[in-house]
Amino acid sequence: MEPKWLEWTRSLQSIVQTGLNYTQNPYDKQRYIQITDILAEIVATYSDTDLSIVRDLFAQQYGPSTPRMDVRGVVFKDDALLMVRETLDNNRWTLPGGWADVNETPAESTVREVYEESGYIVKATKLLALLDKTKHGHPPDMFYIYKVFFLCEITGGEATNSLETSEVAFFREDELPTDLSQGRVTMGQLKRFFEHHRNPDLPTDFD
Repeated sequence: MEPKWLEWTRSLQSIVQTGLNYTQNPYDKQRYIQITDILAEIVATYSDTDLSIVRDLFAQQYGPSTPRMDVRGVVFKDDALLMVRETLDNNRWTLPGGWADVNETPAESTVREVYEESGYIVKATKLLALLDKTKHGHPPDMFYIYKVFFLCEITGGEATNSLETSEVAFFREDELPTDLSQGRVTMGQLKRFFEHHRNPDLPTDFD
């Protein structure tokens, strides 16, 4: 379960960010900025994060507040699943993926991320899952995030490390690594994708 202070902070930050985008009243803008400063202090206090880092993080957010989209490619070769070691998370294992980009469809972003992180050229063939990150056992996150998982088929390329990944490998279900990047994927999700692999007619999972 996420701590309530994080849920409240995220909700208030969303209201403040959207308010700053639309208000023309200079006094309202000043009040929104004051609220942002208080929220930054709350996050810094309860997460043991440097206050300047939290303030910079909030300062980078602008426009109407909406959930972020994290896309992941689910790529099988025979009965083994493609995974990569994520250098940004202590070389823990995950499915290749990242943030969806502007001017790309979710499927296009997934295909790009798989290639950038693994070296494999793929095409997206099915949306396996569209999930709310807060409801699936991931560690708490400052921002509200949707997790999007596409089944992908290899069409070319070869295993290649990148700036973000230190190793590329395929794992059978009984060989899955336990040192997972939990913010990116959970063991329960990996097990579910093997179920999809065995039963292609399963519908898309969503919540």
